[in-house]
Amino acid sequence: MALAAPPQHSSDVRNGIPYRRLGRTGEMVSLIGVGGYHLGRQADEQETIRIVRTAVDSGINFLDNCWDYNGGASEIRMGKALRDGYREKAFLMTKIDGRTNESAARQIDESLRRLQTDRIDLMQFHEVIRMTDPERVFGTDGALEAVVAAQRAGKIRYVGFTGHKSPAIHLRMLQTARAHGFRFDAVQMPLNVMDAHYDSFAKQVVPVLVEQDIAVLGMKPMGDPFVLVSGTVTAVECLHYAMSLPTSVVITGCDSLPVLEQALHAARSFRPLSEAAVEALLGRTAHAASDGKYELYKTTHHFDGTYQNPQWLG
Repeated sequence: MALAAPPQHSSDVRNGIPYRRLGRTGEMVSLIGVGGYHLGRQADEQETIRIVRTAVDSGINFLDNCWDYNGGASEIRMGKALRDGYREKAFLMTKIDGRTNESAARQIDESLRRLQTDRIDLMQFHEVIRMTDPERVFGTDGALEAVVAAQRAGKIRYVGFTGHKSPAIHLRMLQTARAHGFRFDAVQMPLNVMDAHYDSFAKQVVPVLVEQDIAVLGMKPMGDPFVLVSGTVTAVECLHYAMSLPTSVVITGCDSLPVLEQALHAARSFRPLSEAAVEALLGRTAHAASDGKYELYKTTHHFDGTYQNPQWLG
């Protein structure tokens, strides 16, 4: 498994936070990204705004979100946080569920309104978790048509996709794109100490992305939070492991200022793990990871929002 990111990815440090290149886009993004889902779970909207602004003030520029998170509340709150000059400091990513031209176009415009911006830096097709998703996105009157039209109109800068179910589905999405003459700018997937042992994205998908200079976005470094429930690793160990892969950014949920401070500490204290350190971590997690019970996003419908709400697909 490829471990440390190429040196040029981490030559830029801002306020103690390493920055890495977002694949061939050339954009520089913070090693830690703030996940949007957890922002909508915080009871106090003003606290959510403080979390986002503290993150940006502390050197984080990568912000994650999605059209469906918390019924739109996550995007609405982030939009409020990005007022007063914060939008210009952020690299803003969100996602859409629509698989048709019409549903994707509508969700793009709704996200723009909620986020109070005229452009999304990175728009991603969310929850590519079915073998049929690539064909729907790239088919006639599919979602790609809406995304490309929005990109031409200046509403979107870069395009990617996300998924948490199976490396085989990610590879099919990449192959389908290639067959249609399309190349993604970024791809997002779970990357953690359990993934390395069970139907691994790190082993099967990451090398393909590195070869094609497509940005690797890591998510669920703590299994949200089932990796921590296993009792085999600490939160900072989880973050440092994901950072030691060829990730452009590791996205982690921050639903409180103390959790954000933990993520900031992990980024500022990060040094690429040695092969021996990685082997030790993986040795500690091998038994717990063997049947996927701590990766519920792979083995159950626990995280499948579009399974529970198929109407979002269009």
